[in-house]
Amino acid sequence: MKVLGSGPFRAGDRVQLTDSKGKMYSFFLQPGNQWHSHKGWINHDEIIGSEEGVVLLSSSGTSYQAFRPLLNDYVLSMPRGATIVYPKDAAVIVGFCDLFPGARVLEAGAGSGALSISILRAIGDAGLLTSYEERPDFLEIARSNVKNYFGELPKNWQLRNGRVESASFSGDYDRVVLDMLAPWDVLKTSADALKPGGVICCYVATTTQLSRTAEAVRESDLFSEPESFETMLRNWHHEGLAVRPQHAMNAHTGFLLFARRLAPGVKAIRRRRRPSKGAYSEGES
Repeated sequence: MKVLGSGPFRAGDRVQLTDSKGKMYSFFLQPGNQWHSHKGWINHDEIIGSEEGVVLLSSSGTSYQAFRPLLNDYVLSMPRGATIVYPKDAAVIVGFCDLFPGARVLEAGAGSGALSISILRAIGDAGLLTSYEERPDFLEIARSNVKNYFGELPKNWQLRNGRVESASFSGDYDRVVLDMLAPWDVLKTSADALKPGGVICCYVATTTQLSRTAEAVRESDLFSEPESFETMLRNWHHEGLAVRPQHAMNAHTGFLLFARRLAPGVKAIRRRRRPSKGAYSEGES
């Protein structure tokens, strides 16, 4: 699987130019070509062979710093069909799912391919990612974005058009990641796919979805006690002693719920806690 390179820029590399206002421009390097903007042009040949971090001047004298784009830069600028899993959530999914080189991962809801890219980087060439996407238009966007990022379609990525619940599995996956409207509908399918001890991750947008997913996980008796949270990212302004949080914040994007697959025939030890008044409707408590 091809990943972004290091060392001097080469023909075919993606480069990202950043101006003094922080605006970024990304394109592929081709010998003899020129990059144009309203502030002049830069010859690709001036970039090829130079090191990352070099400062380049356009024909009008505007300065640009050149780097290869990071994953979050690519994800936030790539074409979208479905809403993407943002980098702050993808990073948490990779970490809390404990993705490792060689892991076998089942993904339901490929969307625009953002999370697929993060998973493929984490599992490496020895791993396997099987992604299901029901909508053909989203599937093609995901395929294009993943191919564009790696420069080719990874050989260890199986992208399938259809509903994951229509497939059958025999417990040979290490992780299952569900990015879909109703993950509670595919818990049995997910359990069938997972090895005992495997991790399931559900990514949902609303508190109603989170509540229904958590209760379905408990009622299934197939998984450990679910844990859920959201991630919020707050940038800071710092100039001399003027240090303060920025006014804009990358706050709620989705809820993440994690649980572990139990051994067949074993019931989870549920945590004893006194429910708050109104947590359940009459007859449910």
